[in-house]
Amino acid sequence: MNYPYDKNGEIKIMSKFISRNRKSIRLKGYDYSSDGAYFLTICVRSFECLLGEIQDRQMILNNYGEFVRAVWEDLPNQVSDIDLDEYVIMPNHFHAILVIEKSENSAEIYENLDVNDEKERRKMVLPKVVGRFKMLAAKAINQSREIEGSFWQRNYYEQIIRTEEDCQKIREYIINNPMQWELDENHPSLVKSKKNNRKSRTQPS
Repeated sequence: MNYPYDKNGEIKIMSKFISRNRKSIRLKGYDYSSDGAYFLTICVRSFECLLGEIQDRQMILNNYGEFVRAVWEDLPNQVSDIDLDEYVIMPNHFHAILVIEKSENSAEIYENLDVNDEKERRKMVLPKVVGRFKMLAAKAINQSREIEGSFWQRNYYEQIIRTEEDCQKIREYIINNPMQWELDENHPSLVKSKKNNRKSRTQPS
């Protein structure tokens, strides 16, 4: 994979900004159409394990997980200016590296978007790609389940990848994720533990 590097030898991407602020976890004023690599994490609503299961330290996709895989791999046919790197589908979440590298024509289109306008920001490449992915995957899964409603959590998380070394580390993390499932912060036992800890802190002594 060839990444667009800046003059300092770093991959040109967004600032590392991880927050669980429900209103917005995007970096204000940042152009999410900027060329570069983005590490994404998208979680199933309520962390339900609906995409398959871990067996012998390997991820075994069920039908819903296969829907997610098919939608993700077809995204470059749906949206221009993107490339897909390593990804993994876990029982209740999804990790991927997405690369944006715009053509000259696309760059002219996106450079006119107002980075401080909420509606305009939704038209940027990264939100557009993630939104389309979530919509198409959720639609296929909900039709199969014969239900309506949200399938994914409302927000998603993105992280900066500054160098090829960092990128390789994230690739290794993604590849090894199924083998580390029991230690994953999204594992049901750890999610439940965190919820219990929050409840205990809010209860009067």
